Amino acid sequence: MQKIPIMLAFFGIVLCALFAGCTSPTGAEIQSTATPVPTSPPQIPTTDVPPILTPLPVETLPEEQSVELVLSKQRPDSSIHLLYNGGKGEVSVKNIMMKVTLSNGQVVQQYMNDGNRKPRRGDELIIEGTRGKDFVQVYLTSAGRTYKVKEEFLALSYL
Repeated sequence: MQKIPIMLAFFGIVLCALFAGCTSPTGAEIQSTATPVPTSPPQIPTTDVPPILTPLPVETLPEEQSVELVLSKQRPDSSIHLLYNGGKGEVSVKNIMMKVTLSNGQVVQQYMNDGNRKPRRGDELIIEGTRGKDFVQVYLTSAGRTYKVKEEFLALSYL
């Protein structure tokens, strides 16, 4: 009676060892091969030319998913603000991302979803802008799809 459970346990351990790879060859049997040293590609001189940005049409959210986003550039510090005011589709909004290409060529991205919660009414993203024209793109993820909802150049107005 005692032999059957012991034999089953022994075969179970042997099967586990086989599946775990404990029966692979030892270090003496494994031969290493020489690793080729990668050669670096020739360096091509580049110039610091800012990217040419052209506003493209944005996508319109379906009526049942519509929300209000207010985009502005503030004086005197040239900061770029994106204010989320909610709307009909606020229950399905998962994330809002603002991507800014500054006039000096630097690209900055910020997400309204901090990983812990969905965006709420009154949430705001603030990115430090420049005194020149900054290019802003706003992406909204709603109902499992990401839409580009805003894309425009922002500059300070001195009226």
